[in-house]
Amino acid sequence: MKIATLLTLAAVCAGNFVPVQAASTEERRVFKEVVVKAPVAAVWKAWSTSDGIVSFFAPEAVVDARPDGPFHIHMNPYGAPGLKGADDMRVMGVQENRMLSFSWNAPPHLAEARKQRTFVIVRLEPVGDAETRVRLTHIGWGDGGQWDQTHAYFDRAWGNVLANLQKRFAEGPVDWTPWLARLRAMQEEEARKKVQ
Repeated sequence: MKIATLLTLAAVCAGNFVPVQAASTEERRVFKEVVVKAPVAAVWKAWSTSDGIVSFFAPEAVVDARPDGPFHIHMNPYGAPGLKGADDMRVMGVQENRMLSFSWNAPPHLAEARKQRTFVIVRLEPVGDAETRVRLTHIGWGDGGQWDQTHAYFDRAWGNVLANLQKRFAEGPVDWTPWLARLRAMQEEEARKKVQ
């Protein structure tokens, strides 16, 4: 036997050996879960179509639920190209009425992190005939700096998005008119400041 093996065996027998385990780091994620008072097919349509997204998530969307299809979510339709929201995101995977995954980016005010992409998975599960459990997992995070700020931002934001989804089925689609009016007023104010 080799000397190292003998020394290890002696340490184990003497009770002085603490096995070294491989480093195990769980992937950092944002995880949110809600139950929506609507059947799976209706919740699927809300996530997988442009009109569905507009009904609870953002005032403008271009969604084609197929692998590599667009998943463009525009919180600010008046913004410059690339600054409207989740511009140019892509659908990654689709299991109809069960799972939709897509690429994602940081909001425009976190420009360093916005250059990167993360990954969102939305899973649907029937709860009886008239309700759906929605599980949202957001992964692919770096560490430090704007990564941490972006993670904290989406830890709050995804909870709001899922609350809007619940509200959409309880009270009806979101009326984006007041939001769009505020955006338009802010844009006009910025334009006036640039002229002065």
